[in-house]
Amino acid sequence: MLKGDRIGLRARHEEDIPVLEAGLYAQVATTARADSHPWRPLTPGSPQSRFRVDDDDQRHLVFSVVELADGALVGGANLWGVDLHHRSAHIGLGLLPAARGKGYGTDVVAALCHYAFVVRGLNRLQIETLSDNIPMLRAAERNGFVREGLLRSSAWVMGAFQDDVVLGLLAEDFRRTP
Repeated sequence: MLKGDRIGLRARHEEDIPVLEAGLYAQVATTARADSHPWRPLTPGSPQSRFRVDDDDQRHLVFSVVELADGALVGGANLWGVDLHHRSAHIGLGLLPAARGKGYGTDVVAALCHYAFVVRGLNRLQIETLSDNIPMLRAAERNGFVREGLLRSSAWVMGAFQDDVVLGLLAEDFRRTP
């Protein structure tokens, strides 16, 4: 398990999937803000669930986020678009509603950065998030990410276009972050 200050990142367990589906995917507005595909209903246990893991896919590395204090599942996180040639990847995370506002996002981003830069030897991480996702923007910036661009009206979210912010962090800057 990868450990942050208050959270751990571990492999996804089968029993995590229904909890994440109910707490994240079943919430249409949450999914519309977090996913690049439109929400559609999925039967519980569907093999098409976005929370299922393909252990053979080396470009999408999936973690469950748990509290270190009691092991309770609080969300999911991933490195996606892993490119070993360019040594880069993208960060994604989703916290269950009861886990939001507790600083876990900052800790998750830090643990993912440690894994990507120290364990995997990547050189660049990138986060794309909606411009009004203040918790994610703060979590990224607290970990040294720099705003690199704004993609105007690039995301269709619940009937309106929204801007996406692109943030990046290089391994050399991560090592300098206190």
